[in-house]
Amino acid sequence: MNQRLNLSAGPHVRDIWSTSFIMKMVLLALMPATVIGIITFGLHALWVILTSVITAVLTELVFDKLTGKPDSWKDGSAAVTGLMLALTLSAETPLYAPVIGSIFAILVVKCAFGGLGKNFVNPALAARCFLLISFPNAMTVYGIDGVASATPCAELAAGRVVDITSMFLGSANGVIGGSILGLMIGGLALWAFDIIHGQICFSVLGGFTLFMALFGGQGFDPGFLAAHLCGGGVVLGAFFMATDYVTSPMSRLGQTFYGVLIGVLGALFRIKGQSADSFSYSIIVANLFVPLIDTYIVDKPYAFRRRALKIRSGEAKKPLSQRIPKPVIALSVIALLSGLALSGVFSMTKSTIDEQKNAAAAAAYKTVLPEAESFESFSDKVEFLGGEVYGTGYGRVYIKDALVGKDAAGNVVGYAVSVTSAEGYDGNVTLSIGVSTDGVINGISFTELHETPGKGMLCGEPAFMDQFAGKQADQLTLGEDVDGITGVTITSKAVVNAVNAGLDFINTKIRGE
Repeated sequence: MNQRLNLSAGPHVRDIWSTSFIMKMVLLALMPATVIGIITFGLHALWVILTSVITAVLTELVFDKLTGKPDSWKDGSAAVTGLMLALTLSAETPLYAPVIGSIFAILVVKCAFGGLGKNFVNPALAARCFLLISFPNAMTVYGIDGVASATPCAELAAGRVVDITSMFLGSANGVIGGSILGLMIGGLALWAFDIIHGQICFSVLGGFTLFMALFGGQGFDPGFLAAHLCGGGVVLGAFFMATDYVTSPMSRLGQTFYGVLIGVLGALFRIKGQSADSFSYSIIVANLFVPLIDTYIVDKPYAFRRRALKIRSGEAKKPLSQRIPKPVIALSVIALLSGLALSGVFSMTKSTIDEQKNAAAAAAYKTVLPEAESFESFSDKVEFLGGEVYGTGYGRVYIKDALVGKDAAGNVVGYAVSVTSAEGYDGNVTLSIGVSTDGVINGISFTELHETPGKGMLCGEPAFMDQFAGKQADQLTLGEDVDGITGVTITSKAVVNAVNAGLDFINTKIRGE
């Protein structure tokens, strides 16, 4: 009789489905959204997908050969990572982005930590966040048929109406894998076959929806909630990213808590964050809490007895440092030190930054009112606005400052206003407007313009800015008084709205007209 024992690491509960089979099912489940994305965005979307998948597989293959490890690339996990990363990218993304992202996901996030089952965050999402931080311009170019425009989430953040039907079908502007229909077909199939945990995906959607309803500003408006659910990678994250076996909790209660945490963080970032498409960060943050969740939320073990619990209750508790996993302590300390360092740097440089901003503003005022030798502020009129959106019909426009310019003899030569529009393609657009005493625009000068290079930044060129000089009107019209830049409708409109708001403020609040 063979008396040898087979010793192996946990878990010891085996399943009939292999890793390779599960990965193939996930790839199959992602096909509907992939096909819809290729049909919608064209051939370049296919190249982005193929580049990402092939690079991910080749990276793991080369790593296996160089380190003498088994051929783990054959289990399909690398292909899944590459495809998931590609689906989170825009069809306009340059091909170097999926190459760098896939290498980072496989080599740094996965292989460097021991391979499949050892990574502490989702590799595809970590790669997307890495690309967003390292190549923000390349990662924020969205468009269909070469025409750039804002994503539906950016439109929602700007308070504009979006087409929910196109978002659901996947024909709206955004990432390649943005079809909610395709994602729901694949995600529900995985859930039906018990490949993914419903506790995670449905608690993500539930937590996100509830938080948006309570704090999103629109209450339980079905259209508002549906639009946010269909945009920003919520469904893709809920069914395919958050449910990753390695980076999600083991217990059902822990999975529910984990899903709600992702949903709440995603909604919080959506409401208060600078980027509308920031759901990826909520999953990454929740991944870091998984060891802590698994430590304190544990399923009831087999053959568990109350008597055993009473016996154990008399034992001395371990120190807190031993009950909390060391990685959690290390990450917390790193986060604390990083926060203190950033706060210290900000405190030391705040005065310098303020001085530079004031100098830039002064230079802008001098540009739009060159005859002025001195400026006097109308701070009381600006403070009266209370920092609220100015007027109606200009979008989210704010009056930041207003001044009167005087020559050396003390005569008024014109007025200058600093205006910010929060509806630029890539953020705020702040400019100064100079108007002479007879109501003629001297010109405009930008103090904040961070639009897409080669596109939105063309608004800062003389060819566009010089159109405003010499105009005398209460309100300018884009396309008639001012020619917009082709393919830069959002930024052009934001600039014209800011100028119109500044003209209205000068005429009604300063000149009294």
